[in-house]
Amino acid sequence: MFRESGLDVHRLLPSAAAMGLPNRLGATLTDSGATFVVWSPIASRVAVETRGRVVELQPGRGGYHEGSVEGVRAGDTYWLHLDGRRRPDPVSRSQPRGIDGPSAVLDTSFAWTDAGFTPPPLAHWSIYELHIGTFTATGTFESAVEELDRLAELGIDAVEVMPINQFVGTRGWGYDGVFCYAAQDSYGGPAGFAAFVDACHARGLAVVLDVVYNHLGPEGNVLSEFGPYFASDRETPWGPALDFSCAAVRRYFIDNALMWLDEFHVDALRLDAVQAIIDPSPESFLAELSRRVAELDGRRCYLMPESDANDPNLLRPRSVGGLGMDSVWADDFHHALHRLLTGEDFGYYADYRERHHLVDAIAGGFSYTGQPSVYRKRIVGEPADDLPPSAFTVCVQNHDQVGNRADGARLGTLVSPAAQRLASALLLTTPHVPLMFMGQEYGETRPFHFFVDYRRPELRERVRAARRRELAEFGYEGTPPDPDLPETYEACRIDPSVVTMSPHRERLALYRRLLGLRHEYADTLVRCAPRCVLLDEERVLQVHFGTDGCLLLIASLEPEERTPRLDLDGSWHVVLESGDSELGGEGSFLPATLDAEVSVRWPAYSFALLRRT
Repeated sequence: MFRESGLDVHRLLPSAAAMGLPNRLGATLTDSGATFVVWSPIASRVAVETRGRVVELQPGRGGYHEGSVEGVRAGDTYWLHLDGRRRPDPVSRSQPRGIDGPSAVLDTSFAWTDAGFTPPPLAHWSIYELHIGTFTATGTFESAVEELDRLAELGIDAVEVMPINQFVGTRGWGYDGVFCYAAQDSYGGPAGFAAFVDACHARGLAVVLDVVYNHLGPEGNVLSEFGPYFASDRETPWGPALDFSCAAVRRYFIDNALMWLDEFHVDALRLDAVQAIIDPSPESFLAELSRRVAELDGRRCYLMPESDANDPNLLRPRSVGGLGMDSVWADDFHHALHRLLTGEDFGYYADYRERHHLVDAIAGGFSYTGQPSVYRKRIVGEPADDLPPSAFTVCVQNHDQVGNRADGARLGTLVSPAAQRLASALLLTTPHVPLMFMGQEYGETRPFHFFVDYRRPELRERVRAARRRELAEFGYEGTPPDPDLPETYEACRIDPSVVTMSPHRERLALYRRLLGLRHEYADTLVRCAPRCVLLDEERVLQVHFGTDGCLLLIASLEPEERTPRLDLDGSWHVVLESGDSELGGEGSFLPATLDAEVSVRWPAYSFALLRRT
């Protein structure tokens, strides 16, 4: 199914070869059948059951069991026997009958057509995050392909896919997956995902895959039956911590990352909540992962960690002791802007009461660089002045910030149309890497709830209770919808057909225009950190872009009309203004040219992008 791309992930394991360990885990087709490699240091006997036979594997070094089975073909299903217990393969590359069914032998040949595709530099990306299950009416990779043309035409550069590793049932965010190597069968499995990536590349879209290496889901997880994958003395907020001090555990997840990048041609990995990855090893798991990805020949692949620690060391070069990753999901921009526009002051929003928090996030990526946090009750962050703007990925909505609300409400249902337009302009003129959540481009109003499809009644109730407790502790009022009900899931399915109607039509026109300007002025916007100035008692923000400040964004941060005294040097041509009726505004309020002598009444939450004449 997947033809080799010219890179061989298995050649990138010299440590395994040097130690006499097998180079490929799981099932691998050969000319006469298939080889099977299983890590299980706690099992005395490991066997493979397939095609009506049970074949015992031979124990070898490091707790690995290995053997060949003649006559096996692509698509054949198999079980592993651990001292007589029948289980799926932890390294299964396909679970065609879900998490409780047998694993399937995967043919890794695929007729890729993307040989000429090279993604643009990360600094020039605009990312569109989507959840396969709710992105289309049928929720599959195949149906998602049908929507790619509209994303490319809009001006999107990269598509970020929420986790697709096999999870229980058919409804889930993907962060409770249990088979890291297998693409979710209800989405279309590995063949469907390969076709999706190829289709993205055909349209000039890079692909970011969200992967979860800090925990595994609570239902269907068989890893602990094979070996000591989990640390007995460490917990994460979502369950037992993985033991990355164990070489075989590290290898399991690093091989997985390299598989997505090599066999599936993925361009970047978003690493979920890396602050929850605890590893005391001299070379940490994250450090080794970064090094191994950098060693891939022939392609530039990116690592994009999510972290709430504001730790610039994740992003500094390995040559100076950093981890050498590329762009962190940075929350400060979202939190500061959300607090400003909604007035919400509970939970972590309590840390963003000052206007300078937004200014600091725009100028430097982080608002907190060593200051005390009221919400977290500790010092947060370190200075990051040495990092380029592209080291930060920012948003005004993402799956977490929408889905972890009690009501699953999107920003468009919480603030005025003018505030929405302002948020869009601040996001898409940012020097950082902007990320949009599916439907944001046309003002989707359907919620995005947390949803699951667990089978065990006690687990369902535990999730319900934990959800209610966590939301109440954060400060949200009301009872969230039951995450296990199918209707909770169905309510989240987006409906892009509304773009033919107002105000969605105008919102889409605004995003198309902003993304077009972002491409037109890309070098100016991303070359260096902008200079930000707050005027009129911090009611108006001026953002000067480029080394010569030739591009300027003026934004009113107030919910009422103002006549500010601007700090303008010379004469400026209006490139874009929020009053444009075709973009949802209430009519132009600016002359074609602006300078310090012009007095203008700025409507609530209005903005303008200016170019020096």
